[in-house]
Amino acid sequence: MNQSITGETEEITRFDKEFVQLARMALSEQTEDVRLYLASLVRQYRRNRLPLSRELERLLKSSPARSGSVLRRSGRPEVTETLPLDSESQMSLLKVYRDEAFPTPPVLSPNVRAHLDQLIEERAQSARLAAAGLSPTRSAIFVGQPGVGKTLSARWLASRLGQPLYVLDLTTVMSSLLGKTGSNLRAALDFAKRNRSVLLLDEIDAVAKRRGDESDVGELKRLVTVMLQEVENWPRDGLLLAATNHPELIDPALWRRFDQIVQFGLPDDRALRDAIEQFLGPTNSAFSRWLDVLVPLFRGESFSDTERAIQGLRRRVLLGDGNVDSAIAELVATRALDHLDHDARLNLALVLSKHTRWSQHRIHAVTGLARDTIRKHLKVKGAA
Repeated sequence: MNQSITGETEEITRFDKEFVQLARMALSEQTEDVRLYLASLVRQYRRNRLPLSRELERLLKSSPARSGSVLRRSGRPEVTETLPLDSESQMSLLKVYRDEAFPTPPVLSPNVRAHLDQLIEERAQSARLAAAGLSPTRSAIFVGQPGVGKTLSARWLASRLGQPLYVLDLTTVMSSLLGKTGSNLRAALDFAKRNRSVLLLDEIDAVAKRRGDESDVGELKRLVTVMLQEVENWPRDGLLLAATNHPELIDPALWRRFDQIVQFGLPDDRALRDAIEQFLGPTNSAFSRWLDVLVPLFRGESFSDTERAIQGLRRRVLLGDGNVDSAIAELVATRALDHLDHDARLNLALVLSKHTRWSQHRIHAVTGLARDTIRKHLKVKGAA
């Protein structure tokens, strides 16, 4: 009898925990997580609570999943609500991206890709996390120079999650009437919370500056407080992203509120080579033997700057005489003198000597380096 009582007490305790977990998700409006958790309970209760299992299954079938559920692939959540507008300009506060799919994923560093993959996997495994009393990551801040892929990564992430991406450029919500800035910010945030989506706060440093900055007026400091509260209390079934080019301006308290900090650095040679191949598109084969030259030519550049130059190169070849070699020579001559320092030009000269049939006179002409300097370093490199 004691064993029976003990077993019953353990069963009640386990059942209580499951009930509390369901209540927690329901009160947080995690509708899809509730459905996933109930589905796992249906399978579990089939072994020893068959009537309860059947009743839960009946309830699930009678209440279809929301059309905007996470990871849905058949379409995007329908949003019938009008986008919020700035009352002065009547311009939309939010830019909307509804990317169904990307033909190829963005070229990213292994570290950044790992962060994004984790965000996706957490939502795919939300029921498993819920069973352990956990929820998926709700917020992340992307840090890096312009053009390193922050916005593109947000678009790709939203696409993988089957949700629209709303982008709020915080430099655009700043109103000449400071009190209106707070209203703009609140309207955009409330809209994103009501509509299942990914929200990206671009240039977050515009309104989240250090509160110790004496040059800022009280209204801007109050905006920081608003941001702190929003990041802290963002809905569990949503994803709040932020991006900044100036991390040194952001209030330290805000850093602690974000679940993840993702550093976007300039691409290394491997990422740069992959990106150039992707930017060359269908003309990749025509330029393949020049990849070893193009990589050092764009070393230290962002993805967007590199893409812009590569597209220009493709147009030059298409609209010119179709001679790839002459177009490359023109690009090398332009970039070597205008964008590269002495050491980078020297490295490029050695690459050109190794991978092309250019004479030292031609290499001198495009890099600006003396032929004696090129010959000396070639001898040193050959001896090594």
